[in-house]
Amino acid sequence: MAKSGKSNPKSEQRPAARKAVSTPSQPPKDYLERPSVASPQDPLLRKIFWGIAAAGLLLLIGLSLGSGINADDKFQVDYSQKLVNYYGTFGKDSTALNIPEGNMHLYGGFFEVVTGFANKTFGLQPTELGYHQVRHASSAILGWVAILCAGLLAALIAGWRTGLITLIIMLLSPRFVGDSLMNPKDIPFAAGYIMAIYNMAALLQRLPEVRRWNLVGLAAGLGISLGIRAGGLLSFAILLLFTGLHFMLKNGGFRAFSDRGNLKKYAVITLGAAAAGYLFALLFWPFALQSPLKNPFVALSKFADLEVKIRVLFEGVNQMSDITPWNYSIKWIAYTIPLAALAGFVGSIVLLPRLLRRYQPLWILLVLFTAIFPVFYVIYKNSVIHDGWRHLTFAYPSMAVAAGLCWNELANFFAEKKYMRWAVYGVMALLLADAGAFIAANPKMPYVYFNPVVGGTEGAFGRFETDYWGISTRQGIEWMEQQGILRPDMPEMVVIATNMYYSAKQLTAKYGDKVKIKYMKWEKRCDDAWDYALYPTRFLDGSTLQKGYWPPDNAVHLVTAGGAPILAVLKDNGKNCALGMAASKLGDWPAAIERFKAEVANVPDNDLAWTNLGQAYLNNDQPEEAKAAAEKAIDINPDDTQANNLIGMYWMNKNDATRAKAQFEAALKKEPSNPAAWYYLAIIARNQNNNQLALNNLMKAIQISPNFRAAYEMSAQIYEAQGNQQAAQQFRAALGQMK
Repeated sequence: MAKSGKSNPKSEQRPAARKAVSTPSQPPKDYLERPSVASPQDPLLRKIFWGIAAAGLLLLIGLSLGSGINADDKFQVDYSQKLVNYYGTFGKDSTALNIPEGNMHLYGGFFEVVTGFANKTFGLQPTELGYHQVRHASSAILGWVAILCAGLLAALIAGWRTGLITLIIMLLSPRFVGDSLMNPKDIPFAAGYIMAIYNMAALLQRLPEVRRWNLVGLAAGLGISLGIRAGGLLSFAILLLFTGLHFMLKNGGFRAFSDRGNLKKYAVITLGAAAAGYLFALLFWPFALQSPLKNPFVALSKFADLEVKIRVLFEGVNQMSDITPWNYSIKWIAYTIPLAALAGFVGSIVLLPRLLRRYQPLWILLVLFTAIFPVFYVIYKNSVIHDGWRHLTFAYPSMAVAAGLCWNELANFFAEKKYMRWAVYGVMALLLADAGAFIAANPKMPYVYFNPVVGGTEGAFGRFETDYWGISTRQGIEWMEQQGILRPDMPEMVVIATNMYYSAKQLTAKYGDKVKIKYMKWEKRCDDAWDYALYPTRFLDGSTLQKGYWPPDNAVHLVTAGGAPILAVLKDNGKNCALGMAASKLGDWPAAIERFKAEVANVPDNDLAWTNLGQAYLNNDQPEEAKAAAEKAIDINPDDTQANNLIGMYWMNKNDATRAKAQFEAALKKEPSNPAAWYYLAIIARNQNNNQLALNNLMKAIQISPNFRAAYEMSAQIYEAQGNQQAAQQFRAALGQMK
């Protein structure tokens, strides 16, 4: 009995130990849990949302049919045709794999393949307007997808009212709407980007339930973004980042990794969607198909090395796109989005603590991250940005979502005060009115919009680029058709000069050899004869525009938007400028002078005629007249390279080396790629017995202009004088190889 008595305490302790082991553990802490304060899922608001969205789709497609042709379509259409040939021949026609001009093979081909085969099905060619309308309508549809996904993301976070506000802001954003009508790169990319973001949030929000449409939408969004440009890899990075954050924060932080079942589910969804999206992109991208795990990253790295540097107009100053100030993109965004979007986005940052408390914080951070990070990264990397902020268009839908959240939250402040709530809506409507009115007044090119912060498009004229893609070329040609200048039964050929060659060529192809299009830069428009000319403000000097020297005196029609001239249709009466140039080439200076004098009498603001008149005067031993003509040209166009050089040459002829040197140095500050200025500075240095400086200046001239014969000749002479026969022979050998 004693033995059994000793065993009882032990037997009593064992059940107690088993009971402690079986006590249920605490469920993992959900750091994302928030009380639901979203607007009631009102069926009426939902119907209004979809009704406006449907109307927006029809509106965008309708507007797209009236849009002009994007200047970049020269490269896009060529790529589209090569892609059609590649897939149509099952890869036998491999020209799409390497396209040196424009490096289009480094871009995904989703948009170009889809529209290319659509046009082939319809039997349309690039010389037909219908071909481009198919492309424009497709761009409009993808623009609508971006607008819709922005609205749906806002609705997911804070209810249908927020979604409706966001949808309206997007549909009344002239820049985004305008790009949707004709931009085959930035709009499809934006659509894929926001489509992936929305479906990722929707998919994770509804776990453990998995909606098939969200899974398909996520994969499609990833595929479209990468299938447009290599930068779409950012969408994949965002997916991995925010899925990982959701997994950890939803399931207790680092403890989440101990739940292998849950981890597997997240991994399958994330990696499965990423793999499907990646495969989707590859199917439309022949270059990437050649090495699926390498070439998309090769393309991404090469874009940094192949950034195009062009001359841009920013805050009234013409400068190269690789030396624009750090806030270039920020100012462009601030000046060109509706005031309601601008105020709402800034307000969302101010209200961030409140938004994080009331709504799903991860999605609030997702919206702000996807809006801000691309802009921040561009600034941090000092990336080359031009054509406004079109390269950052994909960030705008997220900005609009943030703005929608702000306006909705402002309305929530006055949930119990009906009149105050409606006052908030009234203010928002007032801040959207200007943008909506601009779209209504300029349905063919709303993308040239500037908001009241900068004085509208009229206030931005001469300070910022407007129609940088030459969309207005179509309106200029249509005016010529309305006037009967262009018609099928034209008795004589009409010659049209323009710097927007591709669009003008396609739009006049229907006239056959009755219309001849000549590509002539604005600063070369006197080099050949023409009857009419089509010139937008692209690449014009900002001071020329601000002083009122453009449109020129020979303009017979203007295409305007927001009170600003966008394109001028010019008529050449007498062809005096071209004939003066022809006389100059023959060395007949008296005849050249007479022709240029006749031109400036007819068109007093023709800076090219004044410049070449000055050159003719100088060559005709009339230095004072040359100086006066050059100064007139500089008054019209301060950046006129030849006119600035003429003033320097005038002082050289006066044996005033100090003034001549100062003039050439000032000319180089305006235009560093001025080989003649470097050459004349070399002459001045040589005359001052500074042969090393002279050689340095000559090398700069040769680097800019490799066929500058006089620079080679002087270099050889200097080396011969120094006794360096080997170097002299090298320069003379280079001269001998020139044609």
